[in-house]
Amino acid sequence: MRWPRPAAPGLLGVSAVLTAGGAWLLVRAPGQVLAFAGFAALGLAMAALGVTIEFRVRGNPVGALLAWVGAIVVFLAARDVYYRAWLADPASVPLDARVVALLNESGWWLLAAVALLLLHFPDGTLPGRRWRALPPLIVLLALVQQGFGATPREPFTVPMEGLAHPWGPPNDLVHALSYVVTIGLVLTLLAAGASLVVRFRRSTGVVRAQLKWLAFAGLAVTAYPVVCLAEIVVTGRSGVVATVFGVVTIVALFCSVGVAMLRHDLYDVDRVLADTISYTIVLLVLIGAYAVSALALGLVAGRDSPVAAAGATAVCAVLLTPVRRRLHRAVDRRLFPRTRAALLAVEDLQHRVHTQAAQPEELEATLRTALKDPTLRVGLLIPASAGFVDTAGVPVADTGLVPITLGGTQIGVLTSSGTTPAVLKVVATAAASLVEVARLRGELAHALREVEASRMRIIQAGDAERHRLERDLHDGAQQRLVSLGMAMRLAQRQLASQQVDVHALLDQGVAELATAIAELRQIAHGLRPTSLDDGLHSALAALTHKLPVPVELEIMPEPLADDIAITAYYVAAEAITNAAKHARASAITVRVTQQADEVSVWVRDDGCGGADPRSGSGLSGLADRVAALGGSLQLHSLPGAGTTIRAVLPCAS
Repeated sequence: MRWPRPAAPGLLGVSAVLTAGGAWLLVRAPGQVLAFAGFAALGLAMAALGVTIEFRVRGNPVGALLAWVGAIVVFLAARDVYYRAWLADPASVPLDARVVALLNESGWWLLAAVALLLLHFPDGTLPGRRWRALPPLIVLLALVQQGFGATPREPFTVPMEGLAHPWGPPNDLVHALSYVVTIGLVLTLLAAGASLVVRFRRSTGVVRAQLKWLAFAGLAVTAYPVVCLAEIVVTGRSGVVATVFGVVTIVALFCSVGVAMLRHDLYDVDRVLADTISYTIVLLVLIGAYAVSALALGLVAGRDSPVAAAGATAVCAVLLTPVRRRLHRAVDRRLFPRTRAALLAVEDLQHRVHTQAAQPEELEATLRTALKDPTLRVGLLIPASAGFVDTAGVPVADTGLVPITLGGTQIGVLTSSGTTPAVLKVVATAAASLVEVARLRGELAHALREVEASRMRIIQAGDAERHRLERDLHDGAQQRLVSLGMAMRLAQRQLASQQVDVHALLDQGVAELATAIAELRQIAHGLRPTSLDDGLHSALAALTHKLPVPVELEIMPEPLADDIAITAYYVAAEAITNAAKHARASAITVRVTQQADEVSVWVRDDGCGGADPRSGSGLSGLADRVAALGGSLQLHSLPGAGTTIRAVLPCAS
């Protein structure tokens, strides 16, 4: 069925006009305010939802059909208000008995619209070629039914049951044909409901999930004509039972179509279906048990005895828990074998992990086998990682993720292209404890690897520093001291002959000695800045006073232990140097504070950001130096947002 593009908005506009007209007439029919407000609100909501679906799912008539259903609901409510306003004051609004006759069976159009919606749900196509004749047949039968409804033998529908028929009662042939058309229309509506079953058997994935949502309302819709006929047979006319059942059906249709078309993965539809079936059967069993128990006890204790009622209630209370548990298991085994297999696999893995017969890292392989889904991945949220990784440290793609939470905190994800999110949500809840154990083990293994790598970097840095000191001493101070010793020995040997200018040799030796002392001081300054003798503030002030970038220092006045002060100095010095040389910063702030038993070093610049400790900037060495004291180093450096480095160093309180 092809609908013009503005079909749903146009139907929404019609619904709004009918609502406004009905609201204007309520002053003449005040007793209908609540009923009209409820039906009008429901119809407008359905029409608005139809517009949303039409623009969200292009080229699909489901949105227009849902808007049509909403417009009919509003029309029927407004028609009832119009009739009652005329009955209250015939002179207030015009009304022709022939119009009443023609609109007598308009309610069938609501069922026809719903039937067409079921036939085209959810992708806008029919289940197959054999179903092509059904939509026009439904429309034709609805037209014929409305025509026959203009000449009924029974009174018009409420509230116009007292109005005289303008064309008189039909003859026997027309009356018989009207029954044939009614039965045919009911059969076509049942066929529309059956189309859902046919489509469900052929569908997979998203379409199947959408059909499961519609199953709640679709089956009720197809049962509505049966309920109406049953009430007519019992009471002689359609009344309260059919009305209540119809309202519940329309509301269920509205909710299920909206969820199915826009958010089919909002809830676990399988779980909702299972719970609905289970509790319905439980309710029927308890009602039967109560009736049998009350009857049996009533024969003994008396029909109206409170003992009989109390005893029947006790029987129901005893049966509730075991019946519910067994029904849940039976329904799960029948309807959701894959989900049950996954839950049993998780339970078995938990037992084997508890007995040390398996490792929690086997969760991904276990779920793949249970769900028969090789695309399933289990991602762990490890703080040291940029995203989600598996137990081997391989990144897990961040698309189609179902979060795994424990205690309200996300600890991992499940992702798969072959398993629905609803099933993954159930599995994620059951496997949360295993994921947490695997995550903690992975975090511990990562920390141990980092400690080992840090230890190797410290050893390598120590070796490099020792080689540098050896080279500097050998090429610098050591050579000068050797030269000075040789000069002194020459002066000693030539002292008696007076052939050498001893004073010049001594002057040269003193100069060499001064140079050697200066070089030794320079080397020692690389090990520990001598400026720290006057405190951390003085040392950092001496470091920054010649920089072209203004540096704001907020340094605590209390003295620090030597190892803490040296580390704090190098953290600040490295961060300041990087900001001045590489970040093109215009301002730098350094703050050193002490709280309880830890010292915080905080350096912030407004440069270009994007600092990476893996790029050889010296930050990895700082992290090792801070970690050697048992502290931690944090780096926040988004591109274009500046850089913040914070080191936390433990110290004695």
